[in-house]
Amino acid sequence: MGPGLQRVSAVTLPSLVSVVSWSCPEMSQNKIMQLSALTAVSSIDGRYAGRTTGLRKIFSEYGLIRYRVIVEIRWFQALTASKDIPQLPSLSVAANTFLNNLINEFGLDAAERVKAIEANTNHDVKAVEYYLKECFTRQDELSGLSEFLHFACTSEDINNLSYALMMFDAREQILLPAFADIEQALTAIASEHADLPMLSRTHGQTASPTTLGKEIANIAIRLQGQADLLRQQVILGKINGAVGNFNAHLVAYPELNWPHFAQQFVESLGLQWNPWTTQIEPHDWMAESFHTMSRYHTILIDLCRDIWAYISIGYFSQKTISGEIGSSTMPHKVNPIDFENAEGNLGVANALLIHLAEKLPVSRWQRDLTDSTVLRTIGTATGHAMIAYTSLLKGLGKLQVNHQILADDLDRSWEVLAEPIQTVMRLYNIENPYEKLKTLTRGKTINAETMLEFIQTLNIPATAKQRLLELTPADYTGNAVDMANSLGQKEP
Repeated sequence: MGPGLQRVSAVTLPSLVSVVSWSCPEMSQNKIMQLSALTAVSSIDGRYAGRTTGLRKIFSEYGLIRYRVIVEIRWFQALTASKDIPQLPSLSVAANTFLNNLINEFGLDAAERVKAIEANTNHDVKAVEYYLKECFTRQDELSGLSEFLHFACTSEDINNLSYALMMFDAREQILLPAFADIEQALTAIASEHADLPMLSRTHGQTASPTTLGKEIANIAIRLQGQADLLRQQVILGKINGAVGNFNAHLVAYPELNWPHFAQQFVESLGLQWNPWTTQIEPHDWMAESFHTMSRYHTILIDLCRDIWAYISIGYFSQKTISGEIGSSTMPHKVNPIDFENAEGNLGVANALLIHLAEKLPVSRWQRDLTDSTVLRTIGTATGHAMIAYTSLLKGLGKLQVNHQILADDLDRSWEVLAEPIQTVMRLYNIENPYEKLKTLTRGKTINAETMLEFIQTLNIPATAKQRLLELTPADYTGNAVDMANSLGQKEP
């Protein structure tokens, strides 16, 4: 047991029967701390709350309740608009306006009322239905129609569409704009440094040069591919009853084409209809989305680690900010904390996203409730992702390229020209070119003078020899400049 903690048994807290809870000593004295950025258990709502406030309207309990209200009301309006349901008259403009206002003006007070009802029902979706029934009593035209709220629906009809709308809004309002900001930042770096030569390192060893812009462009292109997949991801929904067969619907209105009706309704929400479900929409599209996000994050982790390493060897320095401290004991340090923060939060996000992707498509028989609690962590995963995105962008904005260090590194690495020299030797049928360059360079320090002397010994045409004599590590970048400059085009 950690210091400052004490065990509180079920005897001390009789309302928590057979539960063992843990608390700080002052909690046992009924000094309950109010939720704030300082007392929040999660760093998303605590230390990093300022970076995640935009997620609250979408992913919070309030947000989920609001999406449920939207689905319940839109389903009711769709039923009233059908001529095949004679018990429901068409609504007047006033009644529809009232319903629309319940959505548009839905605030915290309304959500708190839903939660108060849930305290009695112990059922979150049913609490939304009862809340709306209360609201209907305030409008004469609707007061006698409230039993058509949640008509023929199972809770999962409401939930799957609510989460689908949640994911749609998160994608359009949060994720894709963040991806665009990251792409813009990387494109700017790639463009500015498209022709800046840089020594490559394969296996950590000196290798054929590239350009800084090309290496950043590589990351940007990979991210674009995953962003495009997320943008194109279909978001599915269903509203077909307790086990997906319209059982109750067809008993009530056997002549109504319920599959067609349900498809039109789901598509009216901006989603794609899935007719093949059990009680739950099987979440495969969600798994695809979360896998895409995790791949996007894995690419960002790759970027963070590379930038971290480049900072370590001096290719980049970081702009200093007055008042900031890098180390509590070493005053000189400017640590790459933004990239470390991003990498850490991306890892946490991916842990959740991968679990979501692997768990959600699995349900015992026609339905179990394990998905219900897991779905509530989508916002947590996205929160850690947003913390990472903001840290990454901050870090990218502080980078400064050390041109001299890049140039010096290249000038110390003339051995990388062994590749083009032995390739030209092959062209003119010189025997054992690879082996000769291996003997000259492997494990040795090679300078310009050594390499030029070797080139002078080659029995090759004068023009070819002159081309090699003029070649330097900084010039030996292939088509890297063109590739970096082509970023944003369909083909390099």
